[in-house]
Amino acid sequence: MSRLDTLIEALRCLPGVGPKSAQRMAYHLLQRDQPGAARLSAALSEALANLRHCERCNNFTEQAVCGRCADPRHDRSLLCVVEMPADLSVIEQTHAYPGLYYVLMGRLSPLDGIGPRELGLEKLIARASDGQVREVILATNFTNEGEATAHMIAELLDARGVRVSRISRGVPVGGELEHVDAGTVAQALIDRKSL
Repeated sequence: MSRLDTLIEALRCLPGVGPKSAQRMAYHLLQRDQPGAARLSAALSEALANLRHCERCNNFTEQAVCGRCADPRHDRSLLCVVEMPADLSVIEQTHAYPGLYYVLMGRLSPLDGIGPRELGLEKLIARASDGQVREVILATNFTNEGEATAHMIAELLDARGVRVSRISRGVPVGGELEHVDAGTVAQALIDRKSL
């Protein structure tokens, strides 16, 4: 296999990148943006050499404990469980959540061989049962896998007497009912609250 083929194949490891996209990226980096290719290569090497998982929240960090977990301004009694670092970022952008996080780095997916052990749920359970956490908020995605993950975590924590809640779902802010799918409207009706 040529070095060009090796590069194209390496680019295919990215989500959503098929053979054609990988080929276009490789040609672009080699022909039009060699400085960008060098930056990308250096950044990947640095990240692989220096990033690890935070001992408390499991997110990526350069230190043993990330800056967010070390910051005393965050409410240590609230722990929000998300699937991926991108989900954490979305919640942080709301400026509506004062607590800390735990990042699963995935979700249960038996077909892909991802079970409780692969997600490291024992580490989450230990963290949530540390005596500081008063409530665990499950913010996994509303996919079949995300729902199964939330259900299993809720059962494990409930058995240990930890209060568990789930983010709600429903009609988006500014959304009009006529443009929302029936499943979302049905869930919004089920999750309604008193005014």
